[in-house]
Amino acid sequence: MLVNCAAYRNGQRVADIGVSDIRAHLREPGGFVWVAVKDPDPAELSQLQAEFDLHELAVEDARHGHQRPKIEEYGSSLFVVLHLVEPRGDELTVAEVAIFVGPQYIVSVRSNAEVGFTDVRRRCEHEPGLLCHGPAYVLYALMDAVVDRYFPLIDTLTREIEDIEERIFASQTTRETIEALYSFKQRLMVLDHAISPLIEVTSKLHGGRVPPICAGLNDYFRDVYDHLIRLDQATDNLRDMVSTALSVNLSLITLQESEVTKRLAAYAALVAVPTMIAGIYGMNFTHMPELDWRFGYPAAVGVMVAIDGYLVYRFRKAGWL
Repeated sequence: MLVNCAAYRNGQRVADIGVSDIRAHLREPGGFVWVAVKDPDPAELSQLQAEFDLHELAVEDARHGHQRPKIEEYGSSLFVVLHLVEPRGDELTVAEVAIFVGPQYIVSVRSNAEVGFTDVRRRCEHEPGLLCHGPAYVLYALMDAVVDRYFPLIDTLTREIEDIEERIFASQTTRETIEALYSFKQRLMVLDHAISPLIEVTSKLHGGRVPPICAGLNDYFRDVYDHLIRLDQATDNLRDMVSTALSVNLSLITLQESEVTKRLAAYAALVAVPTMIAGIYGMNFTHMPELDWRFGYPAAVGVMVAIDGYLVYRFRKAGWL
C-alpha cells in the first residue's frame, strides 16, 4: 500500500505526486522524491524497482523480509534494514523497515509494522535547512526515530525487572515469578537482536569510509551511534539483572527448602522421643522396672513432656522452630 509519495526541492515539499510522475521529478536538479509504502505486494515493489532502478538483490530482501539489521552499498545507492520492535500485549513483536537511498530518492518499505513515520516526515519538513541535505538526512531522521522508540521499551523492561526483584525479596517466589523472569529474558533478547547489529550499521555512516551519499552528516549519524551504545549498555545491565535475579531466586528457594527441612526434622524429633519411651514400655515383657508402679504412667508422660519442652526451647533458640 502506498502511504506517501512526495517531491522535494531545496528543502521544501513541492507536491504530492503519483508513482507514474516519479521519473519526471527525478530529472529536476536539486530535488528528490520520498516514497513510503507499507506491506507492498510484489507488483508494487516491481513498479518502484523500475522507477528508481533499484538493485534486484535489495528488492528481493525487501520482498521476503526476515533480514537482520544491515547496510549494503550498491553503487551510489544504499540499502538499509532496521527492526521496529513494537509492544503488543505482553509480547514484543518485530517488524521491519527496508530503506532504499539514492542521490535523488529515498524509499521506505514497512513490513508488519503498526506505527508509521508520519512524525518523521513532519519533523523533516519543519527543518528545511537540514532537509536540503537530501535523502541522507531523511535516512538519519528515520534511523533516529527507530532508535528513539527503543528507549521506552528499555524503561518498561527496567521497571518490570525491578518489580520482579521486589517480589523475590518479599519471599513471593512462585512459579509465576520464574515464568515472568524467563518471559522477560525472551523480550530482552528480541530487543537486543534489534540493537546490537544496528551499532555496526551506524558505525559505517560516521567513521572511516563514509558512503558518499552520507558525506556531511557524520555528526548526525554519530549521535544515533551514541544512542545505540547507551541502549546496548542498558540491555547488558538488564541481562545481568535478570541473571542475578534468577540466581537469587534459586538461592532463596534453596533456603526456603532448608528451613522447611529443619522444621520437619525438629517436629520429627519431638515425635520421636514419646514414641521411643512408649515403645519401650509397650514391649510386654513380664519383668520390667516400674511396670507395676502406681505413678508409672504419669511419670512416663511427664518425662515425655519435659524432654519435648526442652527440645522445643533448644530448637527455637537455634531458629529451627
